[in-house]
Amino acid sequence: MADKTFKLNTGAEIPALGLGTWQGEPGKVKSAVAHALKNGYKLIDCAYCYGNEDEVGEGLAEAFASGVKREDVFIMTKVWATYNTRVELGLEKSLKALGLDYVDLYLVHWPLLLNPEGNDDRFPKLPDGSRDVIHGWDHREAWKQMEALVNSGKVKAIGVCNYSKKYLEELLPVAKIVPAINQIENHPALPQTEIVDLCKEKGIHIVAYSPLGSTGSPLQTAEPVVKLAEKKGVSPVTILLSHHVARGHTVLAKSVNPDRITANKNIVDLDADDLKLLDDYSAEIVSKKEWKRYVYPPFGVQFGFPDKS
Repeated sequence: MADKTFKLNTGAEIPALGLGTWQGEPGKVKSAVAHALKNGYKLIDCAYCYGNEDEVGEGLAEAFASGVKREDVFIMTKVWATYNTRVELGLEKSLKALGLDYVDLYLVHWPLLLNPEGNDDRFPKLPDGSRDVIHGWDHREAWKQMEALVNSGKVKAIGVCNYSKKYLEELLPVAKIVPAINQIENHPALPQTEIVDLCKEKGIHIVAYSPLGSTGSPLQTAEPVVKLAEKKGVSPVTILLSHHVARGHTVLAKSVNPDRITANKNIVDLDADDLKLLDDYSAEIVSKKEWKRYVYPPFGVQFGFPDKS
């Protein structure tokens, strides 16, 4: 299962499992990336906003020096919200940090604009401490700049991240290029069915982040997850990661622990009955409106997610 891939609307193949680098412990990201690639991972997810692309780049360089081929690795990164009016500059900064000539996929990280001339390159704030957001900016402007990058040779494909059904429905009518993926928080406690269904209809591949929820998440002890773990003789973590692959989605597993990185490759097959157990669990959560989103920066912007409306 480690080599399983899915075909994007560009014709390219994206691995089913990737290493996430968000909140990677400083000083450990380089070795995590290198270890993952030397042990069979083919997808690395990063972002300018994470502030660790230099370390990711060092890990890539170590893996390439050990014999891993650049063309065998799928690398995606994201333009941060302070660069949504300067998309190419954002890309150049990431490429330089990563030590790369191109990335396989470049994403709009969030569909908003943080003040490009604010008091911080990544997280500008107003005097009251709130995020310095440029309200009234049209997120579709960033996509026009993203589309202009495709012929540059510096990106193989473009996509979006954290896009709701509402925002996708605003983007698609004016998009000359349909996004290759939508990277969203996705797990049984946040199924986001309305977004997933729209993406499937439009040929946009789902990439799931935070598949385990987050620290303190009850997902690993949820009854259907534990039941399937016992049935398959694997850990609840394996079930939560395998859940996405069985649905035809790519999943990002985040860790800097070498043993855990290796263990996360243990994706197992889940059949229709297995998936129904998890789907029923999700449906009950949605019916009670007890969904749980773990990643939602305090932008003060209404992004159109039902659980945040």
